[in-house]
Amino acid sequence: MSSIQQTIESAFAAIDQRAEDLVALSKSVLEDAESGYREHRTAKKIDTWMLKSGLSPRTEVALTGVVAKADTGRPGPNVAVIGELDSLIVPGHPNAHPATGAAHACGHHAQVGSMLAVLTAVLEPSVWSELSGSVTFMAVPAEEYIELEFRQQLRADEEIEFFGGKQEFVRLGEFDDVDMAMLTHTMGGEPGVTISGQHNGMIGKTAEFRGVAAHAGAAPHEGVNALNAANIALSAIHANRETFRDADYVRVHPIITHGGDVVSAVPSRVNIETYIRASSIDAMIDGATKVDRALRAGAMAVGGEVEVRTTPGYMPSRYDPVAIDIYRKHAERIFGTENVRTSGQRASSSDAGDLSMLMPTIHPWVQCSTGKVHGADYVVQDYDMAVVRAGKAMAATVIELLANDAAEGKKVVKSFRPEMSKERYLAQLRELRSEKVYAG
Repeated sequence: MSSIQQTIESAFAAIDQRAEDLVALSKSVLEDAESGYREHRTAKKIDTWMLKSGLSPRTEVALTGVVAKADTGRPGPNVAVIGELDSLIVPGHPNAHPATGAAHACGHHAQVGSMLAVLTAVLEPSVWSELSGSVTFMAVPAEEYIELEFRQQLRADEEIEFFGGKQEFVRLGEFDDVDMAMLTHTMGGEPGVTISGQHNGMIGKTAEFRGVAAHAGAAPHEGVNALNAANIALSAIHANRETFRDADYVRVHPIITHGGDVVSAVPSRVNIETYIRASSIDAMIDGATKVDRALRAGAMAVGGEVEVRTTPGYMPSRYDPVAIDIYRKHAERIFGTENVRTSGQRASSSDAGDLSMLMPTIHPWVQCSTGKVHGADYVVQDYDMAVVRAGKAMAATVIELLANDAAEGKKVVKSFRPEMSKERYLAQLRELRSEKVYAG
């Protein structure tokens, strides 16, 4: 057995010793879900675990994030292992919070468990002594791009600038000394691992249609119907769908968050939220331009007005093939070669894509759940896969990257060519932000 393999076996033994605790922590997060930038109780659980592991975590990073760096004192790359803190809002989920409807219908509760499994593995003294460089453990808020009005208020109060937690971490300099990043997500399907090809990027928009209230029965002619304006805008968005190229994987999926006040009055305020997703920045911007045109058309048609706020969403991902090959080798050993698959373009989005613009990043998916992702029936069924084995696959990858004077990690860093600098990345996000009022 090679020295690296012996080190990996020691790491696996450390995880196995704490497996029940790791799963229990993940389930406790499941039972007390919190949505983005509200994850105070969840963050406290992570902070407590890190403190008991001998680290000195920093808390309240980007409001609720927790960061702890472990440095070997020997030269080498700094690898970030990430777990996402936040939930969705899915009131019908069996584990939904009774007061808020917050629910982990995407499996982030298992992510924090697999991140802490890596922490448990690499800090084992017999493992740590064989590594060079650093490992930074990051519990990051707000991956789910939801509750846009709440986040707009946080921005107005200067508590955040960007709506995604990893974006905020980049802005705050948390990734300035990080050389590569990894995290593992859960999903449904045949048990195993899918090494994601790429994710779509996306742009967020809110639109407020403003009309004039009037008696809906006696004098509708005295009003301006904001709901009609919104319906026309939605139809205009649909009319543009045939102009989206299949190769760009464009997805536009608006919802009405406020549709009027009382049934007896002509609606004077209607609010819409939507994403524009696509596989490239140019396609995202093209789709956003067409959506703006449709929103404006709705307001013009009825003589109302619409205020459109555009917020920078997430970048398309470009996951690193060199780092993926290292991860794949260990995943095949842990899950079985026949159970490790590669997907193509994914139409969903993640702020891990933002990191992939800046550094080598991997984002594998462990298939251990049933139900529809983001649905009320999405439930992690196999916690050994979601937490324990997912953690082992990442831990083995970290060990190979940082063992032998971090030779493999240095190769990954040297071979990587970033899509943009941090400065250009932040500038691109800021260029995407706008607020415009269109009057009819």
